[in-house]
This record gives sequence, C-alpha cells and structure tokens, in this order.
Amino acid sequence: RLRDAPEDICFEATANAIALHPARPLLAAGDVDGDVYLYSYSCTEGENRQLWSSGHHLKSCRDVAFSQDGQKLFTVSKDKSVHILTVEEGRLETRFPKAHGSALNCVLPIDNNVFATGDDGGAVKVWDLRKEGTILEARQQEEYISAMAVDGNGKILLTASGDGTLGVFNVRRRRFELLSEPQNGDLTSVVLLKRGKKVACGSSEGTIYLFNWDGFGAASDRFALRAESVDCMVPITDSIVCVGSLDGVIRAVNVLPSRVLGCVGQHLGEPIEQLAVAPGGQLLASCAHDQKVKFWNVSALRGLVVDDYRKKKKKGGPLRALSSKAVGSGEDFFADLRDEAEPEAVAAGSDSDSDGSD
Repeated sequence: RLRDAPEDICFEATANAIALHPARPLLAAGDVDGDVYLYSYSCTEGENRQLWSSGHHLKSCRDVAFSQDGQKLFTVSKDKSVHILTVEEGRLETRFPKAHGSALNCVLPIDNNVFATGDDGGAVKVWDLRKEGTILEARQQEEYISAMAVDGNGKILLTASGDGTLGVFNVRRRRFELLSEPQNGDLTSVVLLKRGKKVACGSSEGTIYLFNWDGFGAASDRFALRAESVDCMVPITDSIVCVGSLDGVIRAVNVLPSRVLGCVGQHLGEPIEQLAVAPGGQLLASCAHDQKVKFWNVSALRGLVVDDYRKKKKKGGPLRALSSKAVGSGEDFFADLRDEAEPEAVAAGSDSDSDGSD
C-alpha cells in the first residue's frame, strides 16, 4: 500500500540529529547514546529498513551530515570527536578524536574535501581532508554554535550562536570577516533564501531575523511567530521555510511577505530537535523527544503563492493544516493548536524585497 509519506521510524533513544541523503531515499540519525543509524525509507507501507548502525561515539551524537557526493557521512559528538563513515557499509573511515576543546554541536560539509565544525564554546573550525587537518580556526562567538550554512560557491560560511550573533567567515581566504550585532535570544538556525540574497536566522524567542546578503551587521527585518521558539529551520522553496518549535509543532512560514502559512505536522507536545528535506523538496523529516522520526509530505507548499495583501483573520483560530497527517487523523490530531493568529511582522529597516514565493 502506498502512503503519501513514509511511516514513522522508532528509536530506542531520542534521536538528536537527522540528515537525508542528497540523491537516494536514505536517512541518517544520531541519538543521545552516541549511536548512528542509516535507514532506507519508502512510501510503500512496511518498506522502511535499517541498513546499519554504528556505536563509535562515547557520548551523545549531536549532528550528522552527508557529503555532497553522498558517499560519506559526517558525525560529531559531545565526546569532542568527528567521525567520517562510509554510507554503503557504515565503516569508520576517518576519525578526529579530540577535534575541539569543547563538546561538538554541528557539522557542515562545504565540498567533498572541506567541512566545518562548531562547538559548545563558540569555536569554529574548517577542515580539509586532503591536508588531514584544519585550514581555519576561530573563536569569535561567546556561546555554542547552533547551526551553520554556506553559500552556493562554498566561499562564505555563516554560523549562528547562542550569544545571539551571526558569524561570517571567508573559507577561501581562511579568515573571520564579521559578527552581526546580537539579537534577542539564542540564534538557533541559519538558512539562505531568495536565491542567496537573504539569510534567515531563527531565535529561541520565536522570532525569525532576516539579513541582506551584503549587510550582515544588522538585521533588515524581523518576524515574530506566535510560537514559543524557533529551534530548527529548513528551506523548502526560495521563500518558504519549515520551522520546528518547543511546542512540537512544525510550521510553514513564508518569508517576505512574512506569513505563517499553517501546520505541516507535529510531535505531540515534544520539542522538535531537527528537520531535514529530501531531494526534490517533496518530503520533510523531523525528529523529536518522542524517539521517533516522522515524515511529512510538503509537496503542496511548492505551489503556494503568497499575496502581499494580508487578509484579516479571526484571532485565535486554528492553524491551517498543510499535510494530510497535520490534523484530524487519529494520533496526529493536535486539538489544542489555537495559538496562531496572524503574527505581527516588524520591519526593522526599509526593505523593498517583498515578492511572493517563487
């Protein structure tokens, strides 16, 4: 039997981190016990399969990421190590046991040889596998590095930090460029939008901050969601992001014009740890404290056109359901989702870019 999204994958411990393969239906997950798993997933019922597991990390696995060619899997841990595994058999190929002085929090492949890591102390390192070591080391931010993003040329690395700043590093020139002024709350996520002209950062206060590509010093706009927090964020289109929050709800948000479009899905009352998008942007995966990875069909988001005109909505009405599992189907029904009136978008500067979703 075909489903519109794969079945849930259940774990024995909470999965902190997930990644979807850039070309194949494969999901990697890292859990709080330090174990790493690879699954194949399918929309055919009963076809999800565990392919291998690896228990090399001594402490919680905090982040996982596939290399751009999809042949390697990078994992980082609270035990301060970086591991690089082969995707086919899960064999440990390269290991940096004391990669950082503090517990590692995130990893980002920049190309097939270069990758970046960030730790709990605010340190960022860029590594080159051809040199078996680092080509850039910096500690410009005061708190943990929560997320990283890189431009399409692999030149500019952006780092979001718990100190509320966005860090900008030039990978090619191997140097730190600048820090943004601090925003309210921890910055938890960073993504590129609008064909790389805009950068969006989520914050623990439930606000999305927008920066122009050539103006990282100060946010150009901010948009307050009626959500406790923005804990993780992934782009679905050039204008639409999916946002995971402490309340367990995954919201779809259009950026410029800024609107909450509705609810894609939820882990009932369990904080969302990470989101990942499948190639083609049809499927979204999420992991939360309920020890499950869930999949959501987000193909409808690609066709949504968001008008500049803001319709008057009844305050306190329910969030619009944007996937078949988001509302009204047994265990996925989230009856208390009544917190979402039209959020106020606060312009912190004049911004002419207000086109709809492309």
